[in-house]
Amino acid sequence: MNLRTALATALVVLLLAGLGFWWWRTHERVEEWIDLPRSGEAASNPLYVLKLALQKDGVKALSRQRLQPDRHPLGARDTVLLLRDPRQLSPQDAQTLIAWVHGGGHLIVRTPPPGELSAAMRIPLLTDLGVKFFPQRDTDCVAMYVERRDSHVEFCQGRRFLLMERAATPLRAWGGEDTGYVFARLPQGKGSVDVIADLDFAVNAAGEARSESIKDVPHIALLRQLLAPNYRAGTVHLIYAADMPSLWMTLLTRSWMAWGPLLLALLLWLWRRAERFGPLLPAPAGERRSLLEHIVASGEHTYRYGYGHLLHAAVRNAFLIRLRRRDPQAAALDGEPQAALLAERFKLAPADIREALATPVARDHAAFRSRIATLIRLRNSL
Repeated sequence: MNLRTALATALVVLLLAGLGFWWWRTHERVEEWIDLPRSGEAASNPLYVLKLALQKDGVKALSRQRLQPDRHPLGARDTVLLLRDPRQLSPQDAQTLIAWVHGGGHLIVRTPPPGELSAAMRIPLLTDLGVKFFPQRDTDCVAMYVERRDSHVEFCQGRRFLLMERAATPLRAWGGEDTGYVFARLPQGKGSVDVIADLDFAVNAAGEARSESIKDVPHIALLRQLLAPNYRAGTVHLIYAADMPSLWMTLLTRSWMAWGPLLLALLLWLWRRAERFGPLLPAPAGERRSLLEHIVASGEHTYRYGYGHLLHAAVRNAFLIRLRRRDPQAAALDGEPQAALLAERFKLAPADIREALATPVARDHAAFRSRIATLIRLRNSL
């Protein structure tokens, strides 16, 4: 190792050592907790946290997207919390729930979410209970107070309702005829139905601001009051509607690492295959397969290279062959007797016959054309 190589090696070692020393003096190892996006049932089930809380409290809780009474029979002291829009409930399921409530069940159902709602629309479950809807207003929040807690508001975006004359007298109610009800517990046979303006306090995946709403003490107290009639007496059935993003939106937001390079590759391929800008070029000549054109081209080529006598001989032989078939006597003659007989037959001068049968002089274009034309006319006349 020479002196220059040794100095370079020493300089690199010193540089790396200084970089390592600076790194260890200026950086510190720390731990950081990052909330990952929900996955599995927690991402699709808005009542997932409520189910876990009930199970931890010793209550048997089941969650699903549809009622399915044939697969999940409802017990006499069970509770059904219906987070789904009641407009999506079939008339058969509504009748099943009403009959089950009369036997001792407890049903919790919300009103339809805010939005356009036809006055003539009949919602089987709520209409059978004698519920009609209160006109919406801009601010419909209700104050809620919990001991040793700050004041709280609920049902700001819920749809309030009124009770018809044929509706059962509520056991408990929150609201009034002038402002509309946000909650009413209606007795039905041995059971009861809780009609509530909104259930947003029970969900666990409704956006960043409300992702932990079920952990708030006022919400826990409100949920406990809702589930009180059959609490720990039977199974709690949590019926929800999965709010899953569409497949295309998922691919757009979470799979761009895959489709982005593929899209760039496709655009590059299209750019390479696309036509370039510039002057228009004539279309290339297509293949020509006409037999007559080939014959004409072959004859022009033969005549151009000084073989016109071969073309004349071919036309003369064609004439003589047909003459032997049509007039053997004239074909057997030769010289002046043949020219005289043919002149008499075709009404031409003997000199014209002799000139047509004689080989033309090379490069005499007029004589070549005249003799070829005469031979073809004579042949066609036989």
